[in-house]
Amino acid sequence: MPAERLPELGSLFSLAGRTALITGASGGIGAAAARVLAAAGARVILVARTLDRLDAQAAALGKAGAEALPLPADLGAQDGVDALVGALAAAGEAPDILVNSAGMIDRAPFDAVTPPRWDQVLGLNLTAPMFLTQALAPAMRARGWGRVVNIGSILALQGKKNAHSYTASKHAIAGLTRSMAAELGPHGVCVNALCPGYIRTEINTVLQEDPAFGAMIAARVPLGRWGETSDLSGPLLFLCSPAAAYLNGHMLVVDGGMTAVH
Repeated sequence: MPAERLPELGSLFSLAGRTALITGASGGIGAAAARVLAAAGARVILVARTLDRLDAQAAALGKAGAEALPLPADLGAQDGVDALVGALAAAGEAPDILVNSAGMIDRAPFDAVTPPRWDQVLGLNLTAPMFLTQALAPAMRARGWGRVVNIGSILALQGKKNAHSYTASKHAIAGLTRSMAAELGPHGVCVNALCPGYIRTEINTVLQEDPAFGAMIAARVPLGRWGETSDLSGPLLFLCSPAAAYLNGHMLVVDGGMTAVH
């Protein structure tokens, strides 16, 4: 009986020939996602509101030998999503991979939540991923291959005071991920969510500067520390790669064990 061949690990995680679009790519998790996907061979399209920051990210990737296209867009409103879709069509771009990373948080207590701010958070965190995925999915279905990664949170799994719209949006992202996985999966498009714990980014600077919160992280996270964006690189690459060919509708939690024990 012939020996079974070992898997070729390089091909399992190679994104050579693929194009990945990453929203929120001017910093934080989005910028880290662009770096790791580019390192795996993908051509990356960087999307965020601020062009100068996008240009800086694209220049850094270019110096490292990657191909990066910056496209400014404000995804907080539907016309911004439509404008991005139009720009992609005009440029002949049809990404194989979509990472919905753009997001925001409103740290208002329950009684101070306002309808405009609620709509703003839900618009960027939930509505934009829905309709951007809807626009890009037909090309993925036609190819019979695609990856959609929604950036969730451990607040897709639990609640937290002073984060009501954010928590609601991330719980909704969990449901949307599963419903999209059910519909797009038969066409070879895998839809999953990456659910980080407390990762050091600009969105939580106020928490990083709070000694009491830092002490809570040290006490409640079994690994005893904040996460770094680099801690998400491997899990994110996995979700975008051929290695995740049978993973669909999954919430991949990367939180140092925080939700495993509390």
